[in-house]
Amino acid sequence: MLTQGGCPKTTLSIKDALEALEGRWKLLILFALSSGKKRFKQISKDVNGITDKILSKELKNLEANQLIKREVHDTFPPTVEYSITEHGMSLEKVMDELHFWGLKHRDKIMRE
Repeated sequence: MLTQGGCPKTTLSIKDALEALEGRWKLLILFALSSGKKRFKQISKDVNGITDKILSKELKNLEANQLIKREVHDTFPPTVEYSITEHGMSLEKVMDELHFWGLKHRDKIMRE
């Protein structure tokens, strides 16, 4: 079935998904948050190699796509925690499949 502009619906839905998750870090951030609420520095430690500037940018993007939630607690200094939303958790099967594919891929490459 075609949509406006002649693009198949499946192409548009895959494009939308890739745009929401594009880049090297977003799935790793979601994976880090899948174990529970975390503060910025905890996420930074869990996502090895990411800079604070990039992490900040990616968190804002994930929040804009409603995949994570940012909570500011009324403390001094303010405490900020990030958590994965129900919508973000709907990617759990995708992340699991990517994990298993990555293991198989690494094993295949290492054997050859």
